[in-house]
Amino acid sequence: MTTSNTYSVRCDLSFGDIYLQVLSWMAVIFVSLAGGLSLMGASRPIFALIGVGLILVLSLPFLLFAFVTTLLNHIQIEPIT
Repeated sequence: MTTSNTYSVRCDLSFGDIYLQVLSWMAVIFVSLAGGLSLMGASRPIFALIGVGLILVLSLPFLLFAFVTTLLNHIQIEPIT
């Protein structure tokens, strides 16, 4: 005899859970843009563009990892009786 269980998937993630992550990544963006703008006046502005791009590209995987792990920590799977 086969019994099939049904499950309920519930996510209780709120904006307050990821608020600090969003603020920290915005700080990284603003600091990299400020650094890029300060280097724009230098003799080689291509270094400014490379620096800003490098900072944004390197920080994006950490942001996505933080978002995904936070989301997975707030997903609950419960059997329905």
